[in-house]
Amino acid sequence: MIRILKYGEVENKDIFSRVEPKADVETIVSEIISNVRKNGDKALFEYTKKFDKAELTSLLVSEQEIAEALDSIEPEFIEILKRAKENIELFHKKQLRNGFEIKKENGVIMGQKITPVDRAGLYVPGGTAAYPSTVLMDSIPAKIAGCKEVVMVTPPSADGKVNPAILAAASVAGVDRIFKVGGAQAIAALAYSTETIPKVDKIVGPGNAFVAEAKKQVFGTVSIDMIAGPSEILIVADGKNNPEYVAADLLSQAEHDKLASAVLVTDSETLAEAVSAELEKQLSLLEREEIARASIDNNGKIIVADDIKTVIDIANEIAPEHLELCVDNPFDYLESIRHAGSVFMGRFCPEALGDYLAGPNHTLPTSGTAKFSSPLSVDDFIKKTQYTYFTEEALAAVAEDVEYFAKKEGLTAHAKSAVIRTKKDYE
Repeated sequence: MIRILKYGEVENKDIFSRVEPKADVETIVSEIISNVRKNGDKALFEYTKKFDKAELTSLLVSEQEIAEALDSIEPEFIEILKRAKENIELFHKKQLRNGFEIKKENGVIMGQKITPVDRAGLYVPGGTAAYPSTVLMDSIPAKIAGCKEVVMVTPPSADGKVNPAILAAASVAGVDRIFKVGGAQAIAALAYSTETIPKVDKIVGPGNAFVAEAKKQVFGTVSIDMIAGPSEILIVADGKNNPEYVAADLLSQAEHDKLASAVLVTDSETLAEAVSAELEKQLSLLEREEIARASIDNNGKIIVADDIKTVIDIANEIAPEHLELCVDNPFDYLESIRHAGSVFMGRFCPEALGDYLAGPNHTLPTSGTAKFSSPLSVDDFIKKTQYTYFTEEALAAVAEDVEYFAKKEGLTAHAKSAVIRTKKDYE
């Protein structure tokens, strides 16, 4: 059963504590990466047989396999994928940024240009956690940014096939190439390349602890989006809410993972008790009851505070991945929410809208990192390059200042390079 905690009557560590995954994966992942770097495709085939029980002859998903997947998917789902794509594109196209240029009267020109990364790599989980929504959310911003190629890796099932819903989403999103490989070995292949899988510039997408650790270890060789932890939801709710709705929204994240975190923060003890009872009713009806119950029992909590201002202060301290603002006039409180990955406004905006159809991205910072990081966006797939132009006269006007500054740092070669063009007798 979920814990109910009264803010101010329990220690803060009970309010703000997080469950951290305890798997010791660093050494295992390091060995996998080393093996892939050394043995390429051979290592990938071996790991796929070992972990996914699939014996493959090719890592590349063929056009025929994609066509067969599309044929096997109900047309209604294809149409939903297309509608979701439209909403995601509508939102993310607003994130496109332009370069700029500054021209000064003395002939100096300064500017910044925007260039997309050449190749983006998308990791999509498979098996029991197969998410076609992730394909859309992670590939569409890359396409909008202008990446020349978006490649996807995803583990196959034991029969050597990829989940057809994932292939359908990839087709709708315009993913360029898809490879049948998962886990840390897939991240290693994207970071260092193999005979079949190309090296990418940026790796994005969620995964288990091994995938997260692999992304951490290859960062610097390639860029990554984030080190994602277990899924989180925090609901800010006043006493006017329907406890059935609140419980359902908490369970929508609890069913992801036994380590997922579902938190309600409210100013109403009556709502807290009602939601606790409703959770027990709804848990018994879930297909993923075992997972959701472990999440609720171990990581779930209901925090009761004196007023909505304190409730929001608690939410900001937790800095959740998903935050539902279930109050009257939610826009009155939006500016007060400083730390959250994505905010869902009002009593009729469940977090599940954001997972699938609304348009804003669902790849979000977890584990409190919303205090300093942002959702996946077009910005993740672009880079900025500065440029500067000086005329001879403009250089002459500032060369001695640069020389003086450089000498203060003891960098005499810097100083010389600034004035050698303006002081012909410089020594």
